[in-house]
Amino acid sequence: MNQLLRSTVVCCLVVLSPGANLSEAVNKASGTLLVKDALTTPGQPATIEIRLNGKGLLTADAMGGEPLDLLVDGEVVGTGMTGGDGRAFLRYSTKTPGVIPIQVRVGKSSRVSTEKGSANVAVWEQRNPIVAIEMTALMESAPATSPFPGIGVKAGPQQKPIPDAADELAKLTQFYYRVIYVVSVASSDSDRFRANVEARDWLNANQFPPGYILVLPPGEEVLGAKLDELHREGWKTVKIGVGRSRAFVEAFLKRRLKAVMLSESSTDHVPRRAQVAKDWKDVRKKL
Repeated sequence: MNQLLRSTVVCCLVVLSPGANLSEAVNKASGTLLVKDALTTPGQPATIEIRLNGKGLLTADAMGGEPLDLLVDGEVVGTGMTGGDGRAFLRYSTKTPGVIPIQVRVGKSSRVSTEKGSANVAVWEQRNPIVAIEMTALMESAPATSPFPGIGVKAGPQQKPIPDAADELAKLTQFYYRVIYVVSVASSDSDRFRANVEARDWLNANQFPPGYILVLPPGEEVLGAKLDELHREGWKTVKIGVGRSRAFVEAFLKRRLKAVMLSESSTDHVPRRAQVAKDWKDVRKKL
């Protein structure tokens, strides 16, 4: 009888122990890590902006006080913690020029299950020529009604790239240009984080060359102010813009910068000093 009782107790312990670990895992919340691209020069630290949100409609709040690890080539190169708004800023520096893929993950947390997010850090010499491209100038057609008016458009998977756009842009960037992809989102800060991720996924899926994704609120004034800021920070080689909207093109022309507008025909809506290209083969010739 005693032997039977001891066996029963042992069996219960074996069954309950895994159950306790399972409960601990189940109680952890799932989060979404959103990471924005960053821009810097060789040897200078880049500031990488991150946001950790809860998943789902009932847990979409920011998740503060969580540890983060920054990884390059699978190795941890920095750590940090999210603030009360779910945001964090990590710094990364390298002397190697190029577009460096990075990952951010939730570290050892008792509340949040392991999540990962990715982005690019563009490490460019400031003497390199840079072309800024409106995302709609890479897409075959924009939706009839866009939730994001003004410059840019949401880069959903349903959007097809313009034929030859990826190949022609690859030729431009192989030995000469660096590229800034400009996306505009007229919504919340969280949506701008998501737009950065969606744009990167779309560009990768359609085999566009890597670059720096810049997400802004819509409007010519906002883009113009950002161009001024980049020039003040030493990025004076941002001299050319390729766009599809008048607002995008005007932001460059008003600063006496070169602008190419993608349009099937020269019409009244094209600004007077803008060059017009009917396709991406034509764009490459004008650049």
